[in-house]
Amino acid sequence: MMLQIKPILSALRRHKAGAVLIALQTALTLAIVCNALFIIQQRVAHLSAPSGIDEANLLVIENNWASKLSKDDADAQQRADLIALRQLPGVHNAIASNSYPMRGGGWDQFITLTPDQTTAIGDPAVYLGDEHFLDTLGVKLIAGRNFRPDEIHPIANRENVMPPVTIVTKALADKLFPDGSALGKSIYAMSSTPTVIVGIVDVLQTQSLENWQMRNAYQSLIWPMRQVGDAYYILRAEPGQLAAVRQAAVKALYAQNRMRIINDDGVLDYAQIRQQAYDSDHGMAVLMGIICVVLLAITAAGIVGLTSFWVGQRRKQIGVRRALGATKRDILSYFLTENLLIGIAGVMIGACLAIGMNLWMVSHFEMARLSLMYVLAGIVLLLLLGQGAVLAPAVRASRVSPVEATRSV
Repeated sequence: MMLQIKPILSALRRHKAGAVLIALQTALTLAIVCNALFIIQQRVAHLSAPSGIDEANLLVIENNWASKLSKDDADAQQRADLIALRQLPGVHNAIASNSYPMRGGGWDQFITLTPDQTTAIGDPAVYLGDEHFLDTLGVKLIAGRNFRPDEIHPIANRENVMPPVTIVTKALADKLFPDGSALGKSIYAMSSTPTVIVGIVDVLQTQSLENWQMRNAYQSLIWPMRQVGDAYYILRAEPGQLAAVRQAAVKALYAQNRMRIINDDGVLDYAQIRQQAYDSDHGMAVLMGIICVVLLAITAAGIVGLTSFWVGQRRKQIGVRRALGATKRDILSYFLTENLLIGIAGVMIGACLAIGMNLWMVSHFEMARLSLMYVLAGIVLLLLLGQGAVLAPAVRASRVSPVEATRSV
């Protein structure tokens, strides 16, 4: 192969335009495919991110009141609603909360370790719930204790009240107190009132799934409060009873009070919530996959077309070489080596483009940095694709007979 490189380079210098075109096409394809595959991997990993809750048996009902209720009336009505929901056949437990994991957005709160600290240590999601919160969502308590009934207080929408105790996720506890246990420690939430950590739960995903929130994806606070007024009722059904609970729950709520608004799209199980939450990720992964396939097909077609053109142009040259003793293998090796040299030039340029493109996206779209494994895998893929694409025209060239050369020279 080494002996053929010099004449190949001489031949390529006479066909600069075609060689440069294929090299640039390979480079551009490598840059786009590497970043596209990386985005697909990120999106797929995003799709399968654990929530820490019993998704298979949870139902969320968005309850809005048709008229404004006083805090006391709303609290009394909510207590009656929860009693009715918990008594339904097939219901394991029920709560009222301000939000739920994967909702798409919600309340988050800057956290500091001292009241006069000006730089927040964390920006966790805030969930409101009573002593039934952990059991209803199926969240695992790994340290400390649950809320006591006497610690639960009602809170109206947008009311600013700091609770004396809180439960945090392990991810948040580790961030706030990396050198020791967070239990019993006080934190501050943009207030001079301390909040003592009384419990730590294992995993509880936040409401927002935006890329900028991914570093805080499992940093959550649970405050011992029931949001009265407009709120989300979250029900945990016994295994296999979710469909029956779905039908009975809305009827039970209207039986309690008809002056409420529950839309059809306001009653969701977690299969629907997860689908809505990750719809853009799924769409992006499919789009990136289609782009990769199209680009690879165009690149392969370009290599086949150019090599076929060169074979036609060099037919006499090939025949002469065959007449002078070159074997079919020599001709085949010549075209494979020629394409490999063009491919290597293309992937070297493409690797630089891929890294540069990723750095630009990191700075503009808060994406993660591209792993070099994707670049290496892309290089191997493009080189194999090039060798596969050139194989058919190269084999056709190797079959040019010396007799044909003698006739045509």
